[in-house]
This record gives sequence, C-alpha cells and structure tokens, in this order.
Amino acid sequence: QVRLVESGGGSVQAGGSLRLSCTASGSTLSDRCMAWFRQAPGKEREAVAISDETGTTSYADSVKGRFTISRDNTKNAMYLQMNSLKHEDTGIYYCAAKGRFSRGCSGGSAFNYWGQGTQVTVSS
Repeated sequence: QVRLVESGGGSVQAGGSLRLSCTASGSTLSDRCMAWFRQAPGKEREAVAISDETGTTSYADSVKGRFTISRDNTKNAMYLQMNSLKHEDTGIYYCAAKGRFSRGCSGGSAFNYWGQGTQVTVSS
C-alpha cells in the first residue's frame, strides 16, 4: 500500500507561483508511473502532468511551459512547480501513483493510489 499526502496548495494571484509536494509512505515511488491531476469546480478531473518510471514527463496542453513535474525517489516525493498561474488553474490538485512495474503511463491509465487533494485558488 502507498499513502500519498499532498501539500503546498493555497491562494495566489494570477501570475504567481506555487509548488505542490506529494510525499509517500508505505512503499517506494520508484518504478511507478506518477501524475498530478486536478479537478476544477463543475468539471471532470484531468491529468495535468505525468512522470513515468524513467522520468519522462508529459503535460496537458493547458499547462505546458508553465508547470513542471519532478520526483525525488530518494525522498520518496513528487513535486509540481506551477508558474504563471491563471484563474483557470483553480481546483483541487491530487497526486496519484500506479502500482510498481505497471504497464502504461498516461492520463487515461488506472491509478491505484491517490492523495486527499490540496486546494489551489488563483484570483484574477
């Protein structure tokens, strides 16, 4: 079992930055597909950034060039650096992990473990 805990959310003005952290316990994050999802009010949850087992990353078009996903396996943690924030980035952000050595790593993959979410509010 993997327990994921997000932190770093908050309120910021448009154009500002936030850094989200996701720390894991119970098992290593190595060899796992990891992702950040967000759910905006009234919208479906969407993947915004993905990091596969090799560290290869991908991003939703809406955040490319502004968000950066990274992971530190030595700290069993994952991060999301969010710059140039926009009002439409507002939502609850979740970190997610797949099982170790699972096949496939995309926004459409079935993620086994989820954090409780952290609220990000961007005022325009």
